[in-house]
Amino acid sequence: MSQGLQISASGALTALYRQDVFANNLANMDSVGFKPDVPSQYARPAVREEDGVGWLPSNQMLERLGGGVLLNPNRIHFGQGGIRVSGRDLDVAIEGKGFLVARDSSSDGADQVRLTRDGRLAINANGELVMAGTGLPVLGVNGNSITLNNKGKVTIDGVGRVMQDGRTVAQLQLVEVQNEQSLRKVGQSMFSPTAAMMDNKKTATGTLRQGAVEDSGVNEVEALMRMTSAAREVDANVDMMRTHDRLMERAIASLARGSGSS
Repeated sequence: MSQGLQISASGALTALYRQDVFANNLANMDSVGFKPDVPSQYARPAVREEDGVGWLPSNQMLERLGGGVLLNPNRIHFGQGGIRVSGRDLDVAIEGKGFLVARDSSSDGADQVRLTRDGRLAINANGELVMAGTGLPVLGVNGNSITLNNKGKVTIDGVGRVMQDGRTVAQLQLVEVQNEQSLRKVGQSMFSPTAAMMDNKKTATGTLRQGAVEDSGVNEVEALMRMTSAAREVDANVDMMRTHDRLMERAIASLARGSGSS
């Protein structure tokens, strides 16, 4: 395969991926607590440099072209989303750094810790305080679920103390973890931390605001523009691939005629 065709193909593939990422961000522009992914790419070095075989002979002109582009791991933009007043007593928005902690019991019975900034809460049939979107119980500072009754006004203060009928029932666990970029998205605006992260967690510096939620962190105009730009890059690279294909076809046809006339 020609070097130019390989370079154009790598450009098309990475641009397609970036287009998909920005499209997914746009699809979550109304998802409470959603944090957008930020894709990026880097220039792939020539084969000798990449494989560490600099002593082998090569073509200097082709090496100057490089090896196309490769994708970096996505980063997550954890910037503060807009705070929207909802008026619900069981909604809380996190202002500043921090995550609420929930428990996810998988099908094999093992409990998994989930972190989220989706502060839409509800009380289930068993009286547990749960995430309204997933039904997962949110945890208190003692690591246990929080039980309330369906009567009486619920008040949640800035540090997460949950009060009902003027009595403090529990305190929401609001934590910060080291190296947020190592968190893994698991859907529903939730993240899966490693055991080491939870072992080294600390009390969050952010505060809770009752009766409000944090909107998605997606800037819809920027995401749309970047998705459109990535789509144009796909088209440009595909056109370049077609050009290389035509040139190779022409070269093969010319060489075949020259070979036949000798």
